[in-house]
Amino acid sequence: MDDDYTEQDRAERDRPGRGRLVLGGTLATVLLAAVGGTVGWVLADPGAPQTGTTPAAAPTGSASPRDVPTTARPAPARTTTPPPPATTGGGLPVPRLVGLDFEKARDELHDRKLGWRLVFGTGSGRSVTRTVPAQDTSVRPGTTVRVEVSGPAPEVDVPDLVGEDCDDAAEELGDLGLFPRYPTGNRGEVTTQVPAADTTAHWNDQVSISCGGPATSAPEVTPTG
Repeated sequence: MDDDYTEQDRAERDRPGRGRLVLGGTLATVLLAAVGGTVGWVLADPGAPQTGTTPAAAPTGSASPRDVPTTARPAPARTTTPPPPATTGGGLPVPRLVGLDFEKARDELHDRKLGWRLVFGTGSGRSVTRTVPAQDTSVRPGTTVRVEVSGPAPEVDVPDLVGEDCDDAAEELGDLGLFPRYPTGNRGEVTTQVPAADTTAHWNDQVSISCGGPATSAPEVTPTG
């Protein structure tokens, strides 16, 4: 009986179907193990790095303007630029003479080919207080500007003009603030003068100079045959 059982058991074990069944069971076990590992890996979110820390929650809502740092910009500095002189129609602007010494003001007008008339006051000092026309006003070349001075007319010594050319004498008087007067014309040499040389006068005073002598024009040339 033992021998019969042994042979039958061996026959059953050696049959081909039983081998395939054992192999199929083994493959099924391996596939289940692989599927289980894959499902666990997917559930673990392989795309996210595993740092072991929980990410901080994103802030919600908008920040208050007081919480946002700002950089204050300094206000731009304002500069004051004087208005340009009013020059229209090719005119000349009256220079800014107020506050200048009246001799300096006279030189400024002379350089701009403008005339002047000094009007002295009763106060003190030599500075210009006002001009007519006013400064920056557009005027024509040769216009006479009234220059008002704070103090009285200063004294000046009358030069010796006798023997000088009449034009040169007039220019010298003008430089000193005096005005020439021509009782006998303004051509030739100075023969007399009033007041006399080395006397005291004041700015704007007149000095009479008598001029005469030979003509200053070129001599006439007579053609020869």
